[in-house]
Order: sequence, then C-alpha cells, then structure tokens
Amino acid sequence: MRRPSVTILLPVLDEEDHIGLVLDDLAAQDYQGEIEVIVADGMSTDRTREIVLDRATRDRRLRLIDNPGRSQAHGLNAAASVAAGEVLIRADGHTRYASNYVSTSVTALEETGGAVGGRMNPVGSNGFGRAVAAAMNHPLTMGPARFHHATSREPVDTVYLGAFHKRDFQAVGGIRSFPSGSSEDADFYYRWRLSGRRVYVDPEIVTLYTPRRTVRALWRQYWRYGQGKSEMLWANGRLPSWRPLVPMALVLALAAGFVVGSTGSWLPLVVVIALWLALLVVVALSGRPPTPLVIVAGGVMHLAYGLGAIWGLVRGPRGVRDGG
Repeated sequence: MRRPSVTILLPVLDEEDHIGLVLDDLAAQDYQGEIEVIVADGMSTDRTREIVLDRATRDRRLRLIDNPGRSQAHGLNAAASVAAGEVLIRADGHTRYASNYVSTSVTALEETGGAVGGRMNPVGSNGFGRAVAAAMNHPLTMGPARFHHATSREPVDTVYLGAFHKRDFQAVGGIRSFPSGSSEDADFYYRWRLSGRRVYVDPEIVTLYTPRRTVRALWRQYWRYGQGKSEMLWANGRLPSWRPLVPMALVLALAAGFVVGSTGSWLPLVVVIALWLALLVVVALSGRPPTPLVIVAGGVMHLAYGLGAIWGLVRGPRGVRDGG
C-alpha cells in the first residue's frame, strides 16, 4: 500500500547545540514513503544555518528556508507553504525522536482521521533540567493535561507537536502568531476542534523533550506560556481549558495575602504559602531521585505562568495575526 508523502516542519533559532542530533534522528526515520525535512531558520546568529546547509549537501531530503519573522508560527507557516508532503509533521529543535516517529504518526493519522501527537516526555540534561522534568511529569505542577499523562490513544484538546494533513492545516488557516510567541499550538488545535475536527494523543508516538537548564530560562518560558493563554482568551473569547486559572489564582491569593498582611494579619499569606509549599514538597518527593530543586522548578513554573497570564489580560488584545 502506498504511504502518503510527508513533510517535517522544523522551525529553529540559534539551535547549534541541538540541531545536529535532531537532524540525525529525522534522517534515521524508518518511514517507507517519501519524506522531506524543511528547516525554517529564524535568522540564527550561531552555527545553526551552517550545520543545516552542510547536512543538506549530503541529504537531498533536507531543505533550509529563511524565516525572517523569527517566531515559531512564522516558521511553521513558511515551511508548510512550500511543503510537498500530503502529511505535515511538526518537529522541535529541543526534542529527540524515535526512529518510528514519522511512521507511527502517519499510522495514527490514518486510523483516526484527526490530528495526532505523542506525549511530551521531558528528560533533563543537567541537575536543574532533571528537576524541571520531574515537575513537568506531575499533575500537581502541570495539571491533568492528557498529553503529559495519557497511557493510551484518546481524544484531547491539544498535543505536543502533532501530525495532520496539509489540506486540513490550510483549511484551518495555519498557525496564528501571538505577541508572546507561545500557545500558538494550543490556539491552532482549539480552532481545529472548533472546525469539527478531532485531536488525539497517542503514547506510541515517542519523543524526548529537553527542558530548560536554568531558572532564568524556565521563568521566561513559563511567563510566555501564561501570557499566551491570555492572548488566546482575547483572540477567541475563551480559554482553551480551566487549567490556566489555577496559577493565576495562586498569584492573586499571594497578592491578597500580602495586602491583608500589610494592613492587619499575616495569617492568610502564611496559610497560602504553607499549602503551596506542601504541594511542591509532594511533587519533589515523587521525583526519582527526590530533590529539593523540584520545589524551585515547580515554584518558578507556577509563579511565572500566573504572572504572565495576568500581564496578558492587563495588556489587552493586540498583535494576534492570522496565518502567522
């Protein structure tokens, strides 16, 4: 049976530390059909372009295009616009891919008829990164989103990366660009489901995600995540789920406790902080091995996300553009 042609969309920016390994994984795919990889480079200033161009001279399936818009949304749309494949499969520069990533994605796509993606499986590359991975794997820090915890194929609201038919990608309008550069995938799958299409997570689609390695990088990432969810609210009139409300409520509770404490009793603030720390301790103790760095990672994720979401609401609707 003829297998559909596939284009892997890979937007990157300054990924010289990872791009070689990512391209190795994508070149080693066992898919028995036509496959191409389009790298949309956001005008990298490191050796990313040099590495990709060197690989492209030895692999005709690999192609580099410019992404002057620099954002992931712009890169995905630019790559999709020149893609030859009937099926589009997303890839990320911070992720490793099993050799059957493409074949498993296409099989799941053929069996479900909707967009499909695997679980996000975080694997840290240093001590703090491993703490972030432990926090990302726990529902008390990341919530019950099924693309983190699913053990079998099931319908979901969004997935990590994803595969879909090019015709459906075009019908939905591609990826919209948000000022934060975040939550654009969640917005895409929200509009995908609004169009009557379905989204599935399938744990058989295996990737390994590399979390941020420093507190500063993690803070910036989750600030953008929170801001992006508020941008989704302004763009669509609703949040994709109730999950973003929890870190926002934490930040507001901490702020309210501080206000009450500065004018009277500090007890409410102490109670909020104690309950929050207790939750983070539970997450830390579940790590393998347990480490107090998980408390730091989880705390940064909660605070940065909540503050970013509140800032996104205060800033108001601006900068969301159709088609990246």
